Amino acid sequence: MSGARWFETGRKPMTLRRRASAVGMIAVASAGLLAAQPEEGALLVAVKGEAALAVVRGDRVVRRVTESGFTGHEVAASPDGRFAFVPIYGNSGVGKPGTDGASIDVIDIAAGTVVGKIAFPHGVRPHCPVFGPKDGRLYVTTELDRAVTVIDPATRRIVASIPTGQAESHMLAVSHDGRRGYTANVGPGTVSVLDLVGRKTLAVIPVAKTTQRIAISMDDRWVFTSDQEAPRLAVIDTAADRVARWIALPAVGYGTAPTPDGRWLLVAMPEANAVAVVDLGKMQVVRTLPVPAAPQEVLVRPDGAVAYVSCEAAGQVAEIDLASWRVSRRIDTGKATDGLAWAR
Repeated sequence: MSGARWFETGRKPMTLRRRASAVGMIAVASAGLLAAQPEEGALLVAVKGEAALAVVRGDRVVRRVTESGFTGHEVAASPDGRFAFVPIYGNSGVGKPGTDGASIDVIDIAAGTVVGKIAFPHGVRPHCPVFGPKDGRLYVTTELDRAVTVIDPATRRIVASIPTGQAESHMLAVSHDGRRGYTANVGPGTVSVLDLVGRKTLAVIPVAKTTQRIAISMDDRWVFTSDQEAPRLAVIDTAADRVARWIALPAVGYGTAPTPDGRWLLVAMPEANAVAVVDLGKMQVVRTLPVPAAPQEVLVRPDGAVAYVSCEAAGQVAEIDLASWRVSRRIDTGKATDGLAWAR
């Protein structure tokens, strides 16, 4: 600012010390403001007990979308953050009698409405949707076909089917290079290794009497799934396609998710109402965090600042601050809260 303008405005010129102090105060205020802001985006929550999708921003549900059928257990967000894809599984549990879902709802997240449907030719119990990180295809487990179905999300058409060679292929993890898929086959207690490019089964890995959810490490070296009858976590070596070791857990595990830095794996333990934190360098549990009743799925936000845990019996999502390892808030989402996704 020139001397003439100081005169015109009647303001005194800043000394270098005052100017530095003011700049420092602005920087501190700005840093505090930025730290208080959550990452821009929305948390998507499949609310099984209400056959609905809850859209959460901050600490509250901003819209609730009724699904076209009963009911969706899992959800995936399109890479552009515009649409949610909710497979309509049916009214049963995996491997149990009930209706056989045959469609996927396409939901406009901003509008909060179902804008389309992807139909299967028959009942398949579609369950876990995952977007391929390289090809943009939507991969969905279709249990009754013993397969993973490949969908073009742009045309909303089925383009391929990849056999898993096993019944009850319930959950799916996809490698970060987009080349491999891993399904947790519940009843058989196995994991199928899929070539997503060649669209074929490469291996079937025996794990336990029963398996459930599944996750993959950030470097694609390890796949994780919990024994559903013993408190232990299987660590599958993806180079050898075999269980390389077991990690002892405080209770039977369920959903798992790694942090973006690759250091930690969070493991939901429904019967303990807790989340175990595994140090992936040591391959052992280093802390346990209490959460609301019956934790199911774990989702780590892309910025790595927080993790979300769906707590089915509580009808809530627990938000865990990953810097302090504390539950920072509980978000009321609805009856039988289950699958989670992050829409950028």
